[in-house]
Amino acid sequence: MDAELFERARDVRSRAHAPYSRFYVGAALRTEDGRIFAGANVENASFPEGWCAETSALGQMISSSLDPAGRRVASVVVVADRVEGGIVCTPCGGCRQRLKEFSTARTVIECFDPTGKGQSFSIAELLPAGFGIDEPRA
Repeated sequence: MDAELFERARDVRSRAHAPYSRFYVGAALRTEDGRIFAGANVENASFPEGWCAETSALGQMISSSLDPAGRRVASVVVVADRVEGGIVCTPCGGCRQRLKEFSTARTVIECFDPTGKGQSFSIAELLPAGFGIDEPRA
């Protein structure tokens, strides 16, 4: 576990705007150049026009740098309550594709509940048929 990313994700989760679902999510990512960006989910009455926590963190990353190393995700931590059946909450399909866009095969996505229990995934495990700018679409 990346303890620093976990703490940042857990902290920002407390500031999520989720008045409709009451499902609070925080995400923190570390770029290849070592910077950290965090984001929380932001719901909107005009569903589905809200932002996922991962999207919020990626938006901060993109708006802060033009340097390729500052736009490449090395690792991500997502913190949310477990979903039905006690399963750890992983990024949604849209966020998986967004993460793929800025990740490498080495990028690790760690998904935890607020107590720190969870599991790690590669981007390929979360999005096995994903595509990016350098890869053809299926």
